[in-house]
Amino acid sequence: MKKSPPPARAVRRPDAAASPPRAAERIRESARELFYREGIRAIGVDEIVSRAGVTKPSLYRSFASKDELAAAYLEDYDAAFWERFDEGAAEHPDDPRAQLLAYLAGLAQRATKAGYRGCGLTNAAVEYPEPGHPARKVSEAHKRALRERLVGMARQMGARDAQALGDGLLLLIEGTFASGQLFGKGGPARALVASAERLIDASVK
Repeated sequence: MKKSPPPARAVRRPDAAASPPRAAERIRESARELFYREGIRAIGVDEIVSRAGVTKPSLYRSFASKDELAAAYLEDYDAAFWERFDEGAAEHPDDPRAQLLAYLAGLAQRATKAGYRGCGLTNAAVEYPEPGHPARKVSEAHKRALRERLVGMARQMGARDAQALGDGLLLLIEGTFASGQLFGKGGPARALVASAERLIDASVK
């Protein structure tokens, strides 16, 4: 009697989560670290591919230019910013004041730590003043969205002049981005939450 062949062994496919990151992901991660720490203009393509462990053609297959890579870095930064900013909404639903103060408390902590380099989007706007540059466009869109969001939150809080309160809060945030790099621990950033509370209290009916 002819023996039947043994059952085929199931081929174990590698878990996608365990797979090594693709070249484009490694390039993006390396660019994020280098651009934030050193500035976009200060970092060349050679340094990025060396850090990522890929070739220069690999970079240009994923990004048409360094400018496009810079824009991708800032888009990632923008997404991470809003994720952090919106954490307070889950903790304090229907309470815009508490939501905002939760974000500011986290910002004050980050801004007083060693190695803090402020907001990558603000830094990029300073590095690229020319209108229409890919990095500048991402930065401007983010800052306009943040301003609108703050004005909307000020309106929800019942501010007499929502535009003025929103702009005042934006100035506090941007000031923290800059002063945190200069003073670190013990600097003005430690007073961020208290300053925001006083500003809100003075503006809300």
